Amino acid sequence: MSQTLQDRGKALEEAFFRAENAKVRAELRKKRERSANKEALTEASGLQDDETLEQLTTLGIGGDTIAAMAVVPLVEIAWADGHMDDREVEAILNGAKESGIEPGTAAYALLESWMREQPSEDLMATWQSYIRAVCDEISAEQRWRLEELIIGRAQNVAAAAGGFLGIGKISGEESRVLETLRAAFQH
Repeated sequence: MSQTLQDRGKALEEAFFRAENAKVRAELRKKRERSANKEALTEASGLQDDETLEQLTTLGIGGDTIAAMAVVPLVEIAWADGHMDDREVEAILNGAKESGIEPGTAAYALLESWMREQPSEDLMATWQSYIRAVCDEISAEQRWRLEELIIGRAQNVAAAAGGFLGIGKISGEESRVLETLRAAFQH
């Protein structure tokens, strides 16, 4: 075999392996990003179901999006009767913490503004539309888990202001908001 042929063969091998190495590196980077995103989703949502987290990651849903998805219902429930009391504020802040929203972040500042001034109806409509789109892409069991998590936190906020010492009574307005929230998952 001539030297030229050997040199060209080596060049071909190097080019091939360089391309393969680039593919392998890209795949590893993608896996690390997916893993980091799953961790962010777990932190932001409280979801522990790996299959649901994997599906949400595949859909491109990030930690900020799932935090918003989890917090909007809390705000809507608290404003159901037209005002927000201190117990509701405390319940919202607990729900936000469970969703990974920490003081000093942009999400927290937005949440604080929503607690001072009721957000427009567009927020709820946007949330409903987003939930419906997500539910179209996940399994029935994954939908159920997500619904249980989000509705459960909303019920905690609703219960915070009702009854004696904030225990036991959910108002008619709050019940209607809870039904609206549930309906978004059932379309």
